[in-house]
Amino acid sequence: MVYPHFFVGKNSVDYWYSWDYVLIFRKHFYSILDHRDTLIQELIKMNLQLMEQVKSLKSRVSDLENELARYRNPKNSRNSSVPPSKDENRPKKNQSLRQDTGRKTGGQPGHKGHTLEMTSSPDIIENHIPLFCTCCGGDLSAVPAELSSKRQVLDLPVIKVVCTEHRIFSKNCSCGEKISGSFPDNINAPIQYGSGVETIVGYLHARQYVPYRRMKELLRDCFGINLSEGSIDNIIGRFARKSAPIYAKIKTAVSKSPVIGADETGAKVDGNKQWVWTYQTEELTLLAISESRGLKAMNTHFPDGFGKAVLCHDAWRAYFNYSENLHQLCCAHLLRELNYIVERYKSKWADSLRALFREAISLKRKLKKLPDTENSRSIASIEEKMDNLLAQPVESKHKEAVSLQKRLLKYRKSLFTFLYHQKVPPDNNASERAIRNIKVKQKISGQFKSNNGAENFCVIRSVVDTLIKRSGNILENLNHIANLQPE
Repeated sequence: MVYPHFFVGKNSVDYWYSWDYVLIFRKHFYSILDHRDTLIQELIKMNLQLMEQVKSLKSRVSDLENELARYRNPKNSRNSSVPPSKDENRPKKNQSLRQDTGRKTGGQPGHKGHTLEMTSSPDIIENHIPLFCTCCGGDLSAVPAELSSKRQVLDLPVIKVVCTEHRIFSKNCSCGEKISGSFPDNINAPIQYGSGVETIVGYLHARQYVPYRRMKELLRDCFGINLSEGSIDNIIGRFARKSAPIYAKIKTAVSKSPVIGADETGAKVDGNKQWVWTYQTEELTLLAISESRGLKAMNTHFPDGFGKAVLCHDAWRAYFNYSENLHQLCCAHLLRELNYIVERYKSKWADSLRALFREAISLKRKLKKLPDTENSRSIASIEEKMDNLLAQPVESKHKEAVSLQKRLLKYRKSLFTFLYHQKVPPDNNASERAIRNIKVKQKISGQFKSNNGAENFCVIRSVVDTLIKRSGNILENLNHIANLQPE
């Protein structure tokens, strides 16, 4: 056997050991060559498995990044429909839908200020006349006094319940008949509370949202009236029945209005979720409660539909069942959604769309001042820009942007209705203000205990909100209602 020359001169033990190693290596090497095809297939298979695993992990990483982005850019009341009460932290100032006007805080130039002024006819006059000289002690009682200054104090008098007794007398007529007087129509019990008490109870319930227990304490401490919670509930029910004819007139007037804003919100009634709907105009507010949030509720509230009114809403699908009506989507909602998309994805598409809506809203404020030809050109330009933006492809990973684009395409004709109709607003904020009172009521007083209680509140609140819109004296008008006879 011929041995490799590089082992010559080596220690004999090392020499034989090294040669054995070479023989073993050669044996395994040829064994590997014999199975190389099998090994290649196994490596290919392993590589494919690793590629699938990498793909799966990339997808998982993408999902986790999206979830993390939701925490880094959470939805709040400034960039979505999340109510302010659900905001975890106060949103940053730059998240507001309002743009910087450059004006300083406080009253603006030309603003008519208001201050507390003296009255020329005070109810009580107290004269403070010196009787002696503070320097020498001389008697001044016979010296004529001159008015040198005056000050006025506005205060509340001691409130005391007035009890009025109504007495019926009778007379004997010469014809033999005995004629008796009659009680007023609203005096129908041996003892009862009058219209003033009904007025204040209705006001505290539907305007200030005071719970029954606290109302009971307030009436006792401020007026000396001891009412039970059951009596308060009876008074509210009676007041709602007296308000029913006015409520019916509000409903009729709303249905005939050229522009109607609508919204709905959940409300707990005896532990179950129901829905309070609002239908409102510039001067009217109607609240109605229903177990349904769909077309069934709207058909119940307005079985004859809304005539030729333009419906302003937040794109809830139930409203679009009224296909014969024009619609206006709430731009404030859309701007909040776009704010979120811009914050989360830094989307140029969403930023351009946001700027376009703001341009349209700005144009709305100028429409009365511009000539018709210029208005038409400006509106046509905005419509063209919107078509171009909606035709642009949106990054598929931006799920909220994709969803918004689909919705805008679906309701394309309802985006700029406010530019063609003078009385149509670009947002549905008035409806949200009207419906927000339900949430405030439940925050303060908790859930409604019965359907009757919820319906009574909706009736009285509709009247109160309508009075607020018309700048009417609420207590005075509620007192007129309290003096009516329930139907």
